[in-house]
Amino acid sequence: KNMKSLAELKAIKDRVKDTVLPPEGKNETRVVVGMATCGIAAGATPVLEALVEGVKKAGLSSVKVSKTGCVGICQYEPVVEVFEPGKDKVT
Repeated sequence: KNMKSLAELKAIKDRVKDTVLPPEGKNETRVVVGMATCGIAAGATPVLEALVEGVKKAGLSSVKVSKTGCVGICQYEPVVEVFEPGKDKVT
């Protein structure tokens, strides 16, 4: 389906923002794995699985692991980015 308006795009953003970014005021760390074709070809799937399992085993309820598309540095795949509240992103 094609976008027909900026209002439609904003509605989609509002609907999914809590799955992409922690809600305001939440003290969560996000670990994001690049899962575009380049990342998958370079082995991102087992990296994602290991991170999910490691976070679960360690009981880190304030750490969320998620997937993203291309992060623009295909030559360095698989790429993992860590976003901690109040700190610079680590890649």
